[in-house]
Amino acid sequence: MIKQDKHLTERGLLEIIGLKSNLNLGLSAKLKEAFPSVIEVNKIEYKFNGIPDPFWVSGFVSGEGSFQIIIRNYNKGVFARFSIHLHVRDLEVLKGISTYFKSNSIEKKVYIFKKSAQLQISKFSDIENIIIPFFSKYSLLGIKQLDFLDFCKVANLMKEKKHLTIEGLEMIRKIKSGINKGRKHN
Repeated sequence: MIKQDKHLTERGLLEIIGLKSNLNLGLSAKLKEAFPSVIEVNKIEYKFNGIPDPFWVSGFVSGEGSFQIIIRNYNKGVFARFSIHLHVRDLEVLKGISTYFKSNSIEKKVYIFKKSAQLQISKFSDIENIIIPFFSKYSLLGIKQLDFLDFCKVANLMKEKKHLTIEGLEMIRKIKSGINKGRKHN
């Protein structure tokens, strides 16, 4: 529509805004107020039909997952955490992923908030025995793979108990500063 310059007409702009009503969280209150004559498009219902294969999981996590290192100064605790944070409407996706990791012992926590839900896996044995082997076998894409590799470096330092030393903790701090939002994009 934009290529056809339809956004330059009032009718075309209203149609585009109507289509936006079906995306993500829909129209904001400000947008509805600014364009009161917009006809919202009915949301298409999405039904989660399960996970077709492990590559689907790695692809999904490449876009939506997070590998985090938490350093608590008060008790010098270091924690590795894998998480996925989604809109609450995608709760079934989180539940599907949490059950996909084939282990009865995995400690998975799904937290539900007002508008969002989050899957967290932070038990070190689950990180070491399930999460790292899974994503080592089914590689992530893009920058998320680099975050995962750094996450593995920290997990290895933790396994060797180096996080309990000043030198090891400094190495972990340095690695942590360069992952996720701290990663420099080239």
